[in-house]
Amino acid sequence: MDLPIIWFVIIAIFWTGFFVLEGFDFGVGALHSVVGKDETERRVAINTIGPFWDANEVWLIVGGAAIFAAFPSWYATMFSGLYLAMLLILVALIIRGVSFEWRGKGKTQRWRNSWSGTMTVGSILAPLLLGVGLGDLLVGLPINADEQFTGTFWNLLTPYGLLTGVFLLLMCIIHGATFMGMKTTGDVRVRSRMIASRLSYLGFVVALGWAAWTHYLGSRSVLAIFFSLLAVLPILYVAPALSAGKEGRAFAASAVAIGSSVAMIFASLYPNVMVSSTDAANNLTVAGTASGSYALGVMTVVAVVLFPIVLLYQAWNYWVFRKRVSAPPATPPQEDAKTSA
Repeated sequence: MDLPIIWFVIIAIFWTGFFVLEGFDFGVGALHSVVGKDETERRVAINTIGPFWDANEVWLIVGGAAIFAAFPSWYATMFSGLYLAMLLILVALIIRGVSFEWRGKGKTQRWRNSWSGTMTVGSILAPLLLGVGLGDLLVGLPINADEQFTGTFWNLLTPYGLLTGVFLLLMCIIHGATFMGMKTTGDVRVRSRMIASRLSYLGFVVALGWAAWTHYLGSRSVLAIFFSLLAVLPILYVAPALSAGKEGRAFAASAVAIGSSVAMIFASLYPNVMVSSTDAANNLTVAGTASGSYALGVMTVVAVVLFPIVLLYQAWNYWVFRKRVSAPPATPPQEDAKTSA
């Protein structure tokens, strides 16, 4: 394997890791007002991702930076063509991040409800729009012989891209629900398990249709077929695992499914990095958009040194905060305190 192929695989790993890790963050943000019927329960839901969400977003930044460094032509065409969509994604991520920080700063319920609303909107829009963008890479966008995007914003709203966005959003919600089922107690845990179980059947049906469409559009390589099976079949295990009280296994199943879905997109896309709907001769390829061998070589050394450190840090972080999140105990009534005194 040469360096451009290695870096295409590395970028695919970054994007897969982002959706596996940030995917449950998105799901929790979208569901926190559904599984939490009062302020205490909503705080329990949000606290499950408190130690993780900002570190998980780093995978998106690194994935974009890796495209810029390893495939500058791909970066230029994709980010110019998807400019408005990228701006909307940034807005969604910003209002979501601000919501985590500011929601608890106010004392009124109106303040908290307002920031809960922005958290929900941001957590839904971000995976939806990212999914549309990833789907557009495979289904094709109007790109001319000069690698210039020649369409408009409306060309980005392709049927396959929209289905990919909806599918990844649905998977994020299922993934977030299984995570809260694994990390919470009481009513929040019960509601999260119920949502994950019910949505898993819908997720399986959508996954079947999405995987079939992806095979139709992209390469039917052994790797793409392998990832398609891992994107579909584990979803069926979510509900039985939750019924048996095995929330950890249900979460692992949803993680495999969402990660394999993203990996399938990249496996189906190769050897292209962007498909041109104008003319197949204008497709952007791995070999044609890669940086020079020296730049890729230096990046490979840096990745070999730093990537294991990042994995170890995140593994340590998850280990430290591995316990379930519970609501604080109720304060004893004042009269009981006086009696005991």
